[in-house]
Amino acid sequence: MRVIISRIVKGKIKVNRDIISSVGEGLVVFAGFQKADREEVLKKMVDKIINLRIFQDSKSKFNYSLKDKKGAVLCVPNFTLSAVTAKGRRPSFEDSLPFDSAKNMFTEFVELFRKERFEVKKGVFGERMDIELEMEGPVNIILDSRDLK
Repeated sequence: MRVIISRIVKGKIKVNRDIISSVGEGLVVFAGFQKADREEVLKKMVDKIINLRIFQDSKSKFNYSLKDKKGAVLCVPNFTLSAVTAKGRRPSFEDSLPFDSAKNMFTEFVELFRKERFEVKKGVFGERMDIELEMEGPVNIILDSRDLK
């Protein structure tokens, strides 16, 4: 599983020009799933995301987490995060989790944020989405489940 998390002031997702999700201050989480992923990694990833200290204190030091700030989460399914680019010029998606399995993983991933009592909004799995973000920082962090202990 690979995710990109970005600190945002606000964000919204549109499908067919209709706003389907919007949040205020918090994080946008782009999530991609790979064949090797198992459900047990989801809890570890959510725990890492909500406790990662990437919000600044009054001295501009990263001292606060999403949990501390009680921020919102905008979850976006992002198939292309599982791309393999080692060979050639066209990304390969052979390591991507199949559609139905990835959709189930994404649903469970979103539910884990809800169980932690966060305001969570999400994109639509398998749909083309227009995403508008007002970012602050910028602060962008890449997390890979293979690096979680």
